[in-house]
Amino acid sequence: MRGVRPADALRRLEPMNSIGWIVAHMAWHEQRYWLTRAQDLTPEPDLNEIARNGGPATTPPLAAMLTAWSKVTAAADPWLDALTEGDLQGALAGSGPRRTIGSGLQRVTYHYWFHTGEILAIRQVLGHRRLPEFVGNIDDEAPYRSG
Repeated sequence: MRGVRPADALRRLEPMNSIGWIVAHMAWHEQRYWLTRAQDLTPEPDLNEIARNGGPATTPPLAAMLTAWSKVTAAADPWLDALTEGDLQGALAGSGPRRTIGSGLQRVTYHYWFHTGEILAIRQVLGHRRLPEFVGNIDDEAPYRSG
């Protein structure tokens, strides 16, 4: 998000959503799965109104949504970090589509990839320069590791 001006993050280039909404939506998704459904916690309830799936279009400020996203992911990480391989086969608790925790983890990951690409497309249309072109040095910085 470096280099995204607050005004640019509010812009909605239809049919796409604003960058602020996309960040809020990703925070909403993580909160819904890993906090609300898995642990019956909802630390950022406003996300349910701002960026739920199928909700009305909104254009929330990026700084506030990055803060909400940081809070949600920090709260979810201990639970996610404690999962075992066996846990991934278990059902994701709570109301919503029935899926395993492992399938939910894949869904959140793919959802991030989709919306990261969408943000890059929006930034290209807005004329932003020096945008990321690849995932980076993933082999050294985030290699696969088992268990």
